[in-house]
Amino acid sequence: MSIMQDIKFYDCRVIEGSSTSIILDNGKIEEISRNFSRGAGVRALCGGSWGYTAVEGEIDLKHGVEAASKLAFSMNANTPKEDVELAAVNPPKIDNLPEIRIDPRNVAIEEKVDLLKSIEASAKVEGVSSTRVIYLESEFKIGYRSSDGLDCAYELLNVGFAVSAVASENGVYQAGRESRFGYGYELFETENVLELAGRAGNTAVELLKAKTPKGGEMPVLLNQELAGVFAHEAVGHASEADLVLEGDSILENRIGEQIASPLITIIDDPTLHEFGYYPFDAEGSQSRRTEIIRDGIFNSYLHSRETAAKLGGTPGNCRAQGYSMPVVRMSNTFIDNGDARFEEMLEEVRDGMYLIGSRGGQVNTGEGIFQFNAEKGYMIKNGELTELIRDVSLSGKILEILNHVTLVGNDLKMTAGRCGKAGQLVPVSDGSPHIAISKALVGGA
Repeated sequence: MSIMQDIKFYDCRVIEGSSTSIILDNGKIEEISRNFSRGAGVRALCGGSWGYTAVEGEIDLKHGVEAASKLAFSMNANTPKEDVELAAVNPPKIDNLPEIRIDPRNVAIEEKVDLLKSIEASAKVEGVSSTRVIYLESEFKIGYRSSDGLDCAYELLNVGFAVSAVASENGVYQAGRESRFGYGYELFETENVLELAGRAGNTAVELLKAKTPKGGEMPVLLNQELAGVFAHEAVGHASEADLVLEGDSILENRIGEQIASPLITIIDDPTLHEFGYYPFDAEGSQSRRTEIIRDGIFNSYLHSRETAAKLGGTPGNCRAQGYSMPVVRMSNTFIDNGDARFEEMLEEVRDGMYLIGSRGGQVNTGEGIFQFNAEKGYMIKNGELTELIRDVSLSGKILEILNHVTLVGNDLKMTAGRCGKAGQLVPVSDGSPHIAISKALVGGA
């Protein structure tokens, strides 16, 4: 076919997988489902245009490549764009997959349901009116082939659970949530899941009595989860090279600049056996650790092969949900350990707030502003934790907050979750030690 001689590059990602979910609502089984999927995502590059096609079920890759190539060819003919170059990649080494001690596929569904029932019972502390527990398990095999001659594959198996508890009083509802995700069924032995469930229940009940504080500018201490969300949302996304090229990042043209306190080092590392692990990305690039910020200096963007060729850099951060079109994404993103102890940090903040956990939020990477909601917090008076508070948010300018960091703890902790971008969700982990910030805008009543 004459079109093929104009195609500079094509690749295919084949994904086969199955997932199991069990949902327990107030102790009753709401659903037990098992889904199987098989499909492929095929890309072809002609000039400056990508053609993309997804194939499900029976996979005819030759046909897929032809379809994607036709699309790329016609797009390039109709609206030619500047030619796309791709950074070179070497065949990846796959020798570091997470080891699984207990295969969840060997655990009977009844045993999983019993486990969920005991998690649910632990969450239903006095005062909790409703509970929900979800168990998830997924296994998938990813194969990758490209016209560059790459041919590689790996398999992963994830398990995890989430528990939420709701307590209400006089029409006010408060919730507590806990979740853990990992790679083998031993997760339920290494994590004290019943204690976590109890914590979710107790949080919901305690928050009913909590006050909503007055907002304003003040020193704050962020716990590992909230500081991790900040690292991911406010810094990680702004360092994604596709957003930089679209002119939608505060970090454009900032490499080599001091943009944060010298105490801050932020790393993205897909080689860690956390929830964002992968041995090679959606373009067959070997996964590797990237220091986004080193000692306060902005050091590197996160790249796909296309952005690495445009901006100079190393690919390895291109990801996709299933067989969707890959985009630049984070993996396991965290603020590295400092050396401060928690007590020291409370003294540093002295009078302010300790913010714990995350209930989501939003970030505008182009304008460099963010707003996150904490799950709960405590007032800090004279360097001591005092009353519990709720409905608190943290907002401000990304670069200001980074420069206002006065202490970084030595207690790094990762939290697993999923990150949304371009309508796709992928597994990630983010984390941080505790961090103290000299002043931030806190919202309350």
